[in-house]
Amino acid sequence: MQGIWKIKVGVLKQLFLAWILSPHAVLISALLALPITGCANIRVTDPARTATEQFLLSEAAVKAVEPLSFDALQGHRVYLDPTYFAPAEKEFVLAEFRAKLLLSGVQIALERENADIILELRSGGMGIDRYESLFGIPALTAPSGASATAAGAPMATLVTPELAITKKIEQVGFASVAYVAYWADTGEVITSFGPSVGSTYREDWWILGFGPQTVGNIPTVNRRFE
Repeated sequence: MQGIWKIKVGVLKQLFLAWILSPHAVLISALLALPITGCANIRVTDPARTATEQFLLSEAAVKAVEPLSFDALQGHRVYLDPTYFAPAEKEFVLAEFRAKLLLSGVQIALERENADIILELRSGGMGIDRYESLFGIPALTAPSGASATAAGAPMATLVTPELAITKKIEQVGFASVAYVAYWADTGEVITSFGPSVGSTYREDWWILGFGPQTVGNIPTVNRRFE
């Protein structure tokens, strides 16, 4: 009996060791060792326009308005007429333009009838140009074989991954501002300025899949190549 008991104990030891060393036991032990914690989800929303897009246009508008001169308008009541000004960032550009007028010593009339001078603001354009360059193999797409379509199966699209050694995406924002000012009673032109063009940029680089490394002259980048 003792011999049989010793054999049974030996078998149990082997079974226990096999269980301990099995991957299932390791996984279960690891899960049991984890602390029991709760989790919560945070609701995140994305705006329709990115901050990069808005800063590219608004900072370009600031640079376009900055060199404008209003010396001939000082001491007069000026009505700002935006009838011929309709770019995407109209409100911001008008506010920047009004601030420039006020800081230049120009009085702004709220009503056209109370103004000595009418100032018409216009823009040659505001927008963002995008450039992309890739050194490597771009992603390729191709439809599935005709046999699948003939069999009535939905056509699938085969996509190969992009293999880039270096990749660059560059965005350049432009804003153009100009104005003409004339006497409200006679329509005689007093002065004009522009077009004044402001520009901004942002570049994103990837090297061997690592990145992006970002440079530019807009918030929050505000860095240039040395």
